[in-house]
Amino acid sequence: MSNSNSNRKVVPEAKEALNRFKYEVANEVGVTLKDGYNGNLSSRDAGRIGGNMVKKMIQQVENNMANK
Repeated sequence: MSNSNSNRKVVPEAKEALNRFKYEVANEVGVTLKDGYNGNLSSRDAGRIGGNMVKKMIQQVENNMANK
């Protein structure tokens, strides 16, 4: 079996920008994140953050495609 990590970034240089984006979205949905480990975060809150991040990324790509 391979030892792959599904969390590996396709563009490692984007790591810090994605981290800032995560905190921005968490703030927008009313979830408080602390620096470092957030193991106490509920699955519901983690899903709200991730879901809204994906929604915003899709909107951005759609806007870019529409403006070409």
